[in-house]
Amino acid sequence: MTYQAFSGARGVRVVAHRGASHEHPEHTLAAYRQAIADGADALECDVRLSADGRLVCVHDRRVDRTSDGRGIVSAMTYEQLAALDFGSWKGAGHRGAQVLLFEDLLKEALAAGRPVGLAVETKHPTRAGGRLEAELVRVLKDHGLADGAEGLVEVMSFSRTALMRLHRLAPGLPAVYLIERAVRPPRPPFAGHAGPGIDLVRKDPGLVGRLKAKGLRVRVWTVDEVEDVELCLRLGVDTLITNRPREVREYLDRR
Repeated sequence: MTYQAFSGARGVRVVAHRGASHEHPEHTLAAYRQAIADGADALECDVRLSADGRLVCVHDRRVDRTSDGRGIVSAMTYEQLAALDFGSWKGAGHRGAQVLLFEDLLKEALAAGRPVGLAVETKHPTRAGGRLEAELVRVLKDHGLADGAEGLVEVMSFSRTALMRLHRLAPGLPAVYLIERAVRPPRPPFAGHAGPGIDLVRKDPGLVGRLKAKGLRVRVWTVDEVEDVELCLRLGVDTLITNRPREVREYLDRR
């Protein structure tokens, strides 16, 4: 299956990696609001389950790097996570940012005043197992977005098992199989996008063409430098995931 997610009139799509995370602490409301203002076509987020089953936007297994606390996300309740400062690690001007619930991010995207997509990565391995995908689909169903008909949400994972779970729960959702190291990874047959990292693309530029020859659309993460943007454009990459959505969007529009 192939599909065009977050389609628009401007050609190559720009997805804000954890929001405008070069300027603001990642996965915070400020980062996502900045990304929307910067013209991002979609917002990328990582989701995990708290100990009490809340879907939160946190990349790491632990909170140590991005908050003033310590501990494992899945072992902490939402109340415990909400008591932490998820902004001050970025600098004094960002103090007081709370952990972001996925549902609040979804509402922010829907209220943007223009179509803004969500590229949602479920993080594995995790003690939550399949409950993570089940809760994600439940939230999407509550907002009428689990069938993929609106074209606003797609799911991503490095885990083939996770994408298979999501396909069983919500077969209409577009799927992206993320690639970090393997040049010829096995992929779910229903995944319409492949997502190699920029390091892999630099080492093996021909990978993009091989993926496209298989009928896949290609997105590359994390593309922040002009040289990498140019490389991706030369190779025919469809989507750029970046920490700098404003700069990349402006560069593409000028070009």
